[in-house]
Amino acid sequence: MNWVYIEDISNFKDQEVEIRGWVYNKRSSGKIRFLLVRDGTGILQGTIFSPKKDSPLFKQFDDLTQESSIIIRGRVREEKRAPGGHEINIEEINIVQIAQEYPITPKEHGIPFLMEHRHLWLRSQKQHAVLQIRTELVKAIRNFFDGRGFRLMDTPILTPSACEGTTTLFETKYFDQKAYLSQSGQLYNEATIGAFGKVYCFGPTFRAEKSKTRKHLIEFWMVEPEVAFATLDDTIELGEDLIIYIIERILEKNKNELKILERDTKLLERIKKPFPRITYDEAQKKLKEKGSKMEWGDDFGSPEETLMSNIYDIPVCVTHFPAKIKAFYMQPDSKRPDLVLGVDVLASEGYGELIGGGQRIHDLDLLEKKIKEHNLPRKAYEWYLDLRKYGSVPHSGFGLGIERTLSWICKIKHIRETIPFPRLLYRIYP
Repeated sequence: MNWVYIEDISNFKDQEVEIRGWVYNKRSSGKIRFLLVRDGTGILQGTIFSPKKDSPLFKQFDDLTQESSIIIRGRVREEKRAPGGHEINIEEINIVQIAQEYPITPKEHGIPFLMEHRHLWLRSQKQHAVLQIRTELVKAIRNFFDGRGFRLMDTPILTPSACEGTTTLFETKYFDQKAYLSQSGQLYNEATIGAFGKVYCFGPTFRAEKSKTRKHLIEFWMVEPEVAFATLDDTIELGEDLIIYIIERILEKNKNELKILERDTKLLERIKKPFPRITYDEAQKKLKEKGSKMEWGDDFGSPEETLMSNIYDIPVCVTHFPAKIKAFYMQPDSKRPDLVLGVDVLASEGYGELIGGGQRIHDLDLLEKKIKEHNLPRKAYEWYLDLRKYGSVPHSGFGLGIERTLSWICKIKHIRETIPFPRLLYRIYP
């Protein structure tokens, strides 16, 4: 008898199969018992029919509790009214373990309770749907870059220097030296493009930000492409293409999950290239008109990002930020050196920044000057300066946050539901 996964059940119509999983729900109706079983790939309805009240299968059925682990065997048949359009006539039940009283019930639970039980909350239908989409999102990103000839580079998690700024670093000991948990793999990608031309890294990043907004995690995942000889315009176009590719893929592959989440997919379907492009100056004026108190030279905070991304019904690209609010490595605008050739891509529907990136400084003297202005330890960046000594070229790249992108696509209120085990301010359990 074949052990099959529920997602493949339609291939086994009228065949005897074995399903291994957990009890999702159960109910009785006269001489019939209905058992919903999930196995991680889907939910399948099993039916037990017997004219005898003391049927051994009925006795086993009665013993089952929510989340009990079981193996069932029986014949698959088409049933349009059942979840997934098929059900199994159960002929045999093998109970692996009877679960204790399950703490997460259909009643309303508070977020602190659910976060304490995150290891179990993952089994609920909506949480499962979000993480199914996350799986497809990661796959889509890899396919996008691999299909365009990018090389995947694994950059260090332990680093001797900062990328985005020293105030949000997690410091740790590295034998007799100091080290930091990586904020970004970008600086290392700038080295690998000298060997491979176009690369990307994909991994966890860490920000020691004491922020409790719905858009921030302490540990999150980011994909970061970098391209030699690319300009700001090139990197904006690459970002647009990536976002469009991701959306089209998820709309195609995750229809059922989006339906479970009650996502209005029409809002995603209308997103096409090119995205609107406005400068920081223009954005600041628009925000003022909407009542923002943001002054020129201030960085976008969460309220400004939300306000800005509510103005447009598709993502918007904001460019040419004041140099003083951006990282030391950003290339200044030749016409206005007080601005840099950077871009933030803000999602629609109030979700804020998806992408941050731009063109990097490729001139050695200018980079040395910026490192000094930012009071960064030159010794830690000697290798980075070397990249400007041996065949330096203009180059650009960006970072896209997985969890922010996922929260937007799924229209989730809080980013904590976009990763299996979120790390939040003052929360590191489970």
